Amino acid sequence: MSQSRVTAALPGSVRNTWTAGLAGGLVGGVGMGIVLHAGANLMSFVGALYGWPTVVGGWAVHLLNSVLAGLLFAFLVSRPVLQQQTTTVAESVAAGLVYAAAVGLLSAGLLLPLSMTALGVQSLPEPLVPLPGMLGSLLVVVSVGVAHVVYGVLLGATYAVVQARPLTATVADIIE
Repeated sequence: MSQSRVTAALPGSVRNTWTAGLAGGLVGGVGMGIVLHAGANLMSFVGALYGWPTVVGGWAVHLLNSVLAGLLFAFLVSRPVLQQQTTTVAESVAAGLVYAAAVGLLSAGLLLPLSMTALGVQSLPEPLVPLPGMLGSLLVVVSVGVAHVVYGVLLGATYAVVQARPLTATVADIIE
C-alpha cells in the first residue's frame, strides 16, 4: 500500500483547539516566566503563594497556571462569536493581549491580594528585587506588566500557528 500523504486542513478541529491552547499557554508561560525571573526575581514569590517558596516551585506553579490559562483562552476564542474575530495571527495576538491584560488585572487585582492576605504578607516582595523601596515596587509592577504583554503576544501567536497547522496522516493511518 502506498504511503502517500493526505493532508486535511481542519483549523477548527477540537484536537487542534486544545493543542493550540496548551502550546500557547506553555510558550507564553515560558516567556512570561523569563521576564518575571530576570526582571524582578519573582519566581520564588510566585512559588510562595502556593506554599512552595523556591524558584523551582515558582516555575512549576507558574507554568501550570500558564497552561490552564492557555486552555481557557482556547475555549474562549473557539466560541463562534470570537472565532470569527481571530482568523489571522495578528487578530489572535490582539486577542492574546486583551486576554493577558484581563488575566493580569484579575490575578494582580484580586487573586494576589487574597493570596497575600491568606499568607499574612503585608506588601509586595521588595526584598526579592535588587532595588529598595519605591524603586523596588516600581520594578515589580513594570516586570509584571511587561510579563503579561509577553504572555499575551506569545499565547496569541502560538495559538494561531498551531491552530492553523494542517493535520497530516498517511493513507495507511486513515484506513486502519
